[in-house]
Amino acid sequence: MVAIDVSNEKGLKEFNEYISTRSYVEGYQPSQADVAAFEQFTKAPPSNLAYVSRWYGHIKSFSKADKDKFPGVKPSGSVPAKKEEDDDDVDLFGSDDEEEDAEAARIREERLKAYSAKKDKKPALIAKSSILLDVKPWDDETDMKQLEASVRSVVMDGLLWGASKLQPVGYGINKLTIMCVIEDDKVSVDELQEKISEFEDFVQSVDIAAFNKI
Repeated sequence: MVAIDVSNEKGLKEFNEYISTRSYVEGYQPSQADVAAFEQFTKAPPSNLAYVSRWYGHIKSFSKADKDKFPGVKPSGSVPAKKEEDDDDVDLFGSDDEEEDAEAARIREERLKAYSAKKDKKPALIAKSSILLDVKPWDDETDMKQLEASVRSVVMDGLLWGASKLQPVGYGINKLTIMCVIEDDKVSVDELQEKISEFEDFVQSVDIAAFNKI
């Protein structure tokens, strides 16, 4: 059982050196030995004792209910009990530590709120798809420029037209291959095909040549 006495400066320094190579007083998880050592402190350890301060802050983060569940048996004798302060030992500067703890809590709360607000402002991922359409005319006499203009005249919220080109399909007939990007939640592919097919003077059929999620 490790004997710890933090009631004086020498004991604090020895504990700081001891805990510098450990996460806990005993073993690799918090135990009742940590609780017993923690209960010796009447206030937070000096900030210049970095290892004790780190350990103290970690153990302090646990609730009393959590500490009660720590394994092991709380030492009774190897670790001196917390001393009661008498009038002569009243720490006139104890309020500084309380103010520091309150300030640290306030800063942590502000950072959490800022992080939460930043996360809320982050735009939601919009599902999109890239579609390549084959628009076939009736014959070789169809005005392909007018056909393309008709296709691009289709306007829908969430629809963006892209590059296009004419490709031969035989017998002097060309088809219009045109790219578009849609927002999946706003644009129905079936509805888009129907709107293009409404240009009956130019369009014989509309087929999906490629469909890829972005």
